[in-house]
Amino acid sequence: MPSPSRRTVLATGSALGGTLLAGGLPAQASAADQGSAPSDAYAPSTSSDPWRTVLDDADLVWERMPKTWYEGPYLGNGFLGSGIYAEPGRETEAVRFNIQHSEVQDHRPQFGSLFGLARLPIGHFTLEPVGAITGLDWRLGLRDAELTGTLTTDRGTLTIRALIHTTRSVLAVEVTPSKGERDFRWVFHPADAISPRAAFKPVPPGYTGNPPAEIEQHDGVSAAVQPLLSGGQHVTAWRERALGSRRTLYVNVAHSYPKSTALRQALATVRATALLPYDALALTHRAWWHAFYRKGFLSLPDARIQRFYWIQLYKTASAARRDAPAMATSGPWLEPTPWPATWWNLNVQLEYWLIHGSNHLELDAVTRSLSEFRDHLKAEMAPAYRSDSLGIPRTTDASLVNGGATDPVLGYGVGIPGQDPPTPEVGNLTWALHNVWLSYRHTMDKSILRDVLFPLLRKAVNYYLHFLEPGADGKLHLPATFSPEYGGNSRDCNYDLMLLTWGCRTLLDSAELLGIDDKLAPRWREVLAKRVAYPTDANGFMIGADIPFAKSHRHYSHLLAVYPLYELTGDTPDEKALIEKSLAHWVGFEGALQGYTFTGAASMSALLGKGEDALSYLGQLMARFIQPNTMYKESGPVIETPLSAAQSVHDMVCQSWGDVIRVFPAVPAAWADLTVHDFRTQGAFLLSAVREGGRTRWVRLVSEAGAPCVVRHGIAGAIEVRDGRGRSLRYEAVGDGVVQVPLRKGESVLITGKGDRPDLRISPVEPNEEAPRWGLPAASAP
Repeated sequence: MPSPSRRTVLATGSALGGTLLAGGLPAQASAADQGSAPSDAYAPSTSSDPWRTVLDDADLVWERMPKTWYEGPYLGNGFLGSGIYAEPGRETEAVRFNIQHSEVQDHRPQFGSLFGLARLPIGHFTLEPVGAITGLDWRLGLRDAELTGTLTTDRGTLTIRALIHTTRSVLAVEVTPSKGERDFRWVFHPADAISPRAAFKPVPPGYTGNPPAEIEQHDGVSAAVQPLLSGGQHVTAWRERALGSRRTLYVNVAHSYPKSTALRQALATVRATALLPYDALALTHRAWWHAFYRKGFLSLPDARIQRFYWIQLYKTASAARRDAPAMATSGPWLEPTPWPATWWNLNVQLEYWLIHGSNHLELDAVTRSLSEFRDHLKAEMAPAYRSDSLGIPRTTDASLVNGGATDPVLGYGVGIPGQDPPTPEVGNLTWALHNVWLSYRHTMDKSILRDVLFPLLRKAVNYYLHFLEPGADGKLHLPATFSPEYGGNSRDCNYDLMLLTWGCRTLLDSAELLGIDDKLAPRWREVLAKRVAYPTDANGFMIGADIPFAKSHRHYSHLLAVYPLYELTGDTPDEKALIEKSLAHWVGFEGALQGYTFTGAASMSALLGKGEDALSYLGQLMARFIQPNTMYKESGPVIETPLSAAQSVHDMVCQSWGDVIRVFPAVPAAWADLTVHDFRTQGAFLLSAVREGGRTRWVRLVSEAGAPCVVRHGIAGAIEVRDGRGRSLRYEAVGDGVVQVPLRKGESVLITGKGDRPDLRISPVEPNEEAPRWGLPAASAP
């Protein structure tokens, strides 16, 4: 593919198209540009559309056969997922299309979240050509969320188009065979319905897998019916239809518990969808994806990272929906793994960070899940604390149930401070609620604050208050708790002290905003005034008062006050030195570092304004951990790390903590040109900005909520501030390069250098150099 040129299109607001007015505001946009499918949705790519330019450039390609999930294409819609690669042991004979679903799980809580409530494998189809496979040429088109290409055999070719429909939750694979491949076939292989953890860890006494699936025929529709020992079932239904030489496979999965209604659901979905030819099904599917991408835009001169970024947006929308389960460790794609559950001591939090800046709050399953299943958060507590406290276990099923397990075999429950054993975490719910707080701050939707964040955070913090006690020093102390995965319990554990501090501060702020005179407010103030200082030593932040940070460790749980909580930001020389020392000490121990070590280090470096360091950490991540298809693995597949890397890019490009919007705060020298459009910030602002030749040319902010607008614009020298009609706008300088602008809801501001009249059109930037595509291109693997 040729390098993207600096193609231009007007994009100074949320609408695109039209002509520039004096102040840089576009004229009336077309309906297509306001969120519906563009009228030229299926025309060849044109040079006037920046989304087409960056998305086409980011397509993954395969010119060699992928052999694992970490190499192959993947499709999904938050529920149904399919990973595609060669059938193991039959690489020249068959291609595997995995069939997995985020709602399919067991329902035997007596065996805990890792066995009795684990996600269950469903099975896979094999596409079996007549001849031996000799080559392939595939492309995963991000813009259309569709796999296309050709499979070549010694008997002919199979031309493939495949998608998982975004709303119908059906896998559709259209195959057009050449004459020698007309007799290709599809074969379904049911998986054993047993927790994948059984292949990695000891099986609990009395635990067995579910009985085998039964293949049934129902008037032209096949179904693999999987009964569950707990009651209920999951069913995979499929049908193949021919239209001329083209044959299309339609597949749906349904899960029901405790009733056995999944069979009826799956059969009905397949029958209805199979009436549609592939092209008709693809029409509505593509329209959804085209509108999805147009909610924001980012282009930077590192082609490898730019492509990676857009792939993460595709991946997130393939793995997440607001009404889907909060992402498990591998999203909807369940492969062999010791972690067939949802993990709440880091994974979920990292998985969803990028939805805020990228302007995709429609994918926020965390806020919805915590609100919907709050009664389960109560039930997971020890009985003595259920009346006024909430918590979330380290591992849960889709409905946030752990089953009361408190050991590493079944899955850790909510920790009890001062008890050893058990050693699970106490603060996981408080950390998860920070994600909810981010959703509130990026939308300023008070219903999130009032109905979800405040009532749940109040009880999460209240759990701590049961154990917080004064010491001989007059300070408030916590008994021993557990910092994720470091090993050993410690008094005054930084993981919990940092979350407790953020929680009390957020409760007080929220009560004020909501007009609530809460009887616990004096206690929250007391915690902030009297809690013990975060334990530190000569190397920086400790794990806790009893445990120094003294070995290689992938988690940054002892640094949460720095990132992502931004409780400590380096405002003073001593604080900055402490952060720098702690960061260097943490990443200085090789051995146990993993991918999200480097995404956390990149974001902390961005906080300090160190763009070169941030880019270096991302480079180490890409070189050491990211797989050919941008997936990630440790002992099994986990997807939080690549998604959090996209957030690290966000943190380099824009930060908005502390009520200040910081434009291009940590940009490395190699990123001399940058373009962002409709980047969502705290305060519910949409930011558009352009950097050219190493300097910021213009910044535009649209206020959705009328919140105070304070921006560090990064424009050198004197500035001009204009409203949406091009008129001079009153502003106040509140710091070096920081201005406060009065904006009401719906109003916008444009900031430029004094006398500068830059081109206000959004376009992709020129790449610094050529880079290989993600996937498996012929020349070399990424």
